[in-house]
Amino acid sequence: MRIIHINERSKVPKYKQIVSSVEAAIITGKLKKGDRLPSLNAIRMRHELSRDTVLVAFNELKNRGIIRSVVGKGYYVNSEDIAVTHKVFVLFDELNSFKEDLYNAFLSGLSENVQVDVFFHHLNKKTFEKTIQDNIGEYNYYVIMPANLQQTSASIKLLPEEKVYILDQVNDELAHYPAVFQNFKKDIFEGLEKLESHIDKYNEIYLLFSSEKQPIGLKLGFQEFCLKHKKKHTILNEWKNLELKKNAVYIVLDDRSLLTVVKKINEQDLQLGKNIGVICYNDSLLKEIVEGGITTISTDFHLMGKELAKMIQTKQKQRIENISKVSIRNSI
Repeated sequence: MRIIHINERSKVPKYKQIVSSVEAAIITGKLKKGDRLPSLNAIRMRHELSRDTVLVAFNELKNRGIIRSVVGKGYYVNSEDIAVTHKVFVLFDELNSFKEDLYNAFLSGLSENVQVDVFFHHLNKKTFEKTIQDNIGEYNYYVIMPANLQQTSASIKLLPEEKVYILDQVNDELAHYPAVFQNFKKDIFEGLEKLESHIDKYNEIYLLFSSEKQPIGLKLGFQEFCLKHKKKHTILNEWKNLELKKNAVYIVLDDRSLLTVVKKINEQDLQLGKNIGVICYNDSLLKEIVEGGITTISTDFHLMGKELAKMIQTKQKQRIENISKVSIRNSI
């Protein structure tokens, strides 16, 4: 069965004719998912083409997810959805409500014929490295969220530089990549400045901070605020057996810790917003509802996803510092 058709008189580049031939074979049912394609050499020799011409065609089909390569065996039909023009690899640290908002905004900003595949490294460096290595050459664009992992540049450098976008956290090693990122030190400092009059009624500020999970910028911005305003403050690295203090405000950086603190408040019969305060990082619907509303300092995750999609759609190479805002609620 002949799959590839080349018209020598056509003005259409030959690699495009190969792509169109494979698409036509899939549409007509000549090729189905799992079927093996003619080899590079077979196509090259039959149609007197250069190997590079055939390889360019196969790489385009591969990047769109239509075919896949198996080492030592050849190329196989991977998908019958020929409408896909681009594939985007997204590597998140973990899934939570605000990452979901970011992801949905990102999807809505892309064309319908763009396929997005999401992976998670769960703050595990080996998982991070393996996930990248397993997907080298499979996508048109790579969106990487290194989060708090250290020395990730070696793995990221395995990817074509022009295809990589960094999301959320950046460092000096990744400074040359386009990115949409948070300025954690600036955001928490400026957020606390806006809340200073509310914080002033409390005697002490506690920051629940995990160096393994949270950006160091949050700690530095918190310390800068406390030193500027001469606030008594403590950074807690462990809070499983936390005993809350009256007339103190607690800054909580994740949902699990927030629920732990709220539970402790109820157990100790404290009054949120009166003799104890809570400020949480990263806004979500949960924070609007819990205990009548939790005050938050948060970046705009919807905007972050929207800006990232815009960069990819327009093939721009920018570094965008995402905006942050404060939502004052009953907890302070």
